[in-house]
Amino acid sequence: MEATKITVGKNINASPKKVWESWNKPEHITQWNFADDSWHCPRAENDLSVGGKYAARMEAKDGSFGFDFEAVYDEVVDLKKISYTMTDGRQATTIFEDLGGSTKVTTTFDAEAENSVEMQKDGWQAIIDNFKKYVEADPQKMKTLQFETTIKAPVEKVYRSMLDNETFKQWTSEFNPTSKYEGSWEKGSKILFLGEEENGKTSGMVSRIKENRSNDFVSIEHLGIVENGKEITEGEKVEAFAGALEEYTFIPKGGSTTVEVRIDTAPEWESYFKSTWPKALAKLRDIVENNA
Repeated sequence: MEATKITVGKNINASPKKVWESWNKPEHITQWNFADDSWHCPRAENDLSVGGKYAARMEAKDGSFGFDFEAVYDEVVDLKKISYTMTDGRQATTIFEDLGGSTKVTTTFDAEAENSVEMQKDGWQAIIDNFKKYVEADPQKMKTLQFETTIKAPVEKVYRSMLDNETFKQWTSEFNPTSKYEGSWEKGSKILFLGEEENGKTSGMVSRIKENRSNDFVSIEHLGIVENGKEITEGEKVEAFAGALEEYTFIPKGGSTTVEVRIDTAPEWESYFKSTWPKALAKLRDIVENNA
């Protein structure tokens, strides 16, 4: 019996090149590949070639559910078309149509038997809607950066070392030699990330712990700043980044642990974080591996 075909799509106000790259590069896929804000895509891999593998992890942010989506490419036509076969044998094809100033993205896929056709169509359409929102976003707004390191130690030790008061000061000294935090890592708690400026005054971030699952996932929501020792959570100075997230995912791999970091940042801080976060994670790795 031939599978039911479902088609979803959207016109994207961007060039085919931008749409193609945003659809296929892993650093972009993780930013839009979910139907609503209660879900996220913590990691993705994409070998965009015939016979190449596509893999993405989909998870509810509260940790209640998650699954791996995998497929193998059957056809790849640069800037125009991709087709793949999913692990259950179903197929999907996405067409990228240049409309001159915009790009129409249309995906047709085989329905599965577990959920209704309407539910499947709504879910895939919601993801494409999210893709449109991501591609058309104001480039001056916050963007999400990703960093990772693999540490030769059990996940329990890595998680504990990353958040412990003393070791936190050590690995975050790459950002500020006097770096520290005040508060609690418990879910819902207020926490301040602080350091002294050259003038001796205290500055930093006012944040809250949005989620903390031991040895698994930590989400920090930044709410404001500390300036000259004073907490500021309203006004022009914090509008640009209020609600920005900083998230740590801990992935055990045998006797080692991969730490994935995702941070929202304003464009003017991008180069600084791209330079500093890898150094901080390298220091964390050294601390954990050299501390028996």
